[in-house]
Amino acid sequence: MSDLVSINYQVLAEKIKTWGKELGFSQIGICDIDLSNHQEALDTWLAKGYHGDMDYMERNTQLRTHPEQLLPGTMRVISARMDYLIPDAKFASTLDDTNKAYISRYALGRDYHKLMRNRLKKLGEKISKHCQSLNYRPFVDSAPVLERPLAEKAGLGWVGKHSLLINNEAGSWFFLGELLVDIPLPVDQPSTNQCGSCVACIKICPTQAIVEPYVVDARRCISYLTIEHRGIIPTEFRSLLGNRIYGCDDCQLVCPWNKFGQITQTDDFKPRNNFDTVELLDLFAWSEQQFLDNTQGSPIRRIGFECWQRNIAIALGNAAYSDQIIDQLSQVRAHCSPMVGEHIDWAIDQQLTKKRQLNQHSRLTARLIRTVEKGLPRDA
Repeated sequence: MSDLVSINYQVLAEKIKTWGKELGFSQIGICDIDLSNHQEALDTWLAKGYHGDMDYMERNTQLRTHPEQLLPGTMRVISARMDYLIPDAKFASTLDDTNKAYISRYALGRDYHKLMRNRLKKLGEKISKHCQSLNYRPFVDSAPVLERPLAEKAGLGWVGKHSLLINNEAGSWFFLGELLVDIPLPVDQPSTNQCGSCVACIKICPTQAIVEPYVVDARRCISYLTIEHRGIIPTEFRSLLGNRIYGCDDCQLVCPWNKFGQITQTDDFKPRNNFDTVELLDLFAWSEQQFLDNTQGSPIRRIGFECWQRNIAIALGNAAYSDQIIDQLSQVRAHCSPMVGEHIDWAIDQQLTKKRQLNQHSRLTARLIRTVEKGLPRDA
């Protein structure tokens, strides 16, 4: 390129980080495109079937470690971080209330994909005005990109034992996006892994999906089961889902670095439809049209109405016994799909089991009271 000599790329890199902040990104980092040391781990993960039904992970595996094949001439990746943690995330109060629906906190508001991609595009436009020639391409989960290894190389954080990126000043409550460019910007220093001997995320996982440090078996992961998986959820995992109907945050909640989590400055990520405190029965009462209307512009919409009903049915089965729950499950059972029906049958059986246990407990309690009363003095 003719501008290689005329442009001060160090100055340009500093401007890019400033522009990124102006566009609403929390942090910008820059790295080269060498991901060759990640190919073996990716191949092993796929060979073990840890990707589950995510067939797209098997396609274009070479592209994942060769960004230059996504945009010919790519020399650098500009990695962007955007915080999404809301001021009062109500983690414990929602998880502890079995009548409420727990939705992963990243999905409470607007879908981040378009929002971040549009801002990355604007960043590319700003950069192009300072170059005689520039090819760029933004990505936000829209192509086979190893975003976490790239972000790690760009100094945005390190990949933790739960496989998510951790930043020592912001925890892990953030989204990532990339802008591929064909100019030789100076690169940032990679982050150093600071997990140490901590295994809190591994121990807390309800389904033991983190099979070894830095390796997640998606087939056991609640986020995969409730979002990516489109079929029947194995019986062995259903009770472990609790009231989590879309994703799971447990491994992040227990991570000590998340005490540094940064509150988002983006209003679009604030909860819609009271998704942070909504009742399961209220959501289960939605028609398909209500689901489509209420999830317009939300990442939740991507799972579709059938999986939405499936997930809520399981959560209702895990809820405390209620005649109202059994009634509503039975009503939906009359006109749902066979796949949803299987989960409703399981949920009804769970509720009836709890009813029997409550009745048995009540009988035992009454018997104990009568026994005690018989032994009391007449004037007691």
